Amino acid sequence: MSAVIVSLRVSATPLEAFEVFTQEIAAWWKPNGLFQITPRGDGVLRFEPGEGGRLVTDLPNGKSFEIGRITAWVPGERLAFTWRQGTFASDQTTYVEVRFEPLGAGARVTVEHRGWDAIPPEHAARHGFPLVVFQMRQAEHWRTLLGAVGNRIDERRI
Repeated sequence: MSAVIVSLRVSATPLEAFEVFTQEIAAWWKPNGLFQITPRGDGVLRFEPGEGGRLVTDLPNGKSFEIGRITAWVPGERLAFTWRQGTFASDQTTYVEVRFEPLGAGARVTVEHRGWDAIPPEHAARHGFPLVVFQMRQAEHWRTLLGAVGNRIDERRI
């Protein structure tokens, strides 16, 4: 299974980075028209904490969409969850793992998003891109998102 892997160093402990990632996702998540979660947009994301919890987006029309289920919740170390976009068939799922590792006075946050090779290129979520091109674009998106996590951490320190 191929994967998109992106890392960023942040000026926080692994636990602080985990907390910002999970508790403040609504503040740092940046929608991207190419990677919309639902055809109606991304809405406001939130985690329901703990293994078995959910990643949900609340849409402007009052409806909620379950993006995925949390498969690992280890504060300050690891977060893993399934990922489905609104256009996925019931048997289509990708997987996200986020690792939080101490690195000097800060932490390294690494996102690994895998399973896109099981989503056909003609699927709306892939936009007809060959896998390598799609993964490059997906990596750019996760880089932007991790940058927003880092900015959020910096804002909290002011």
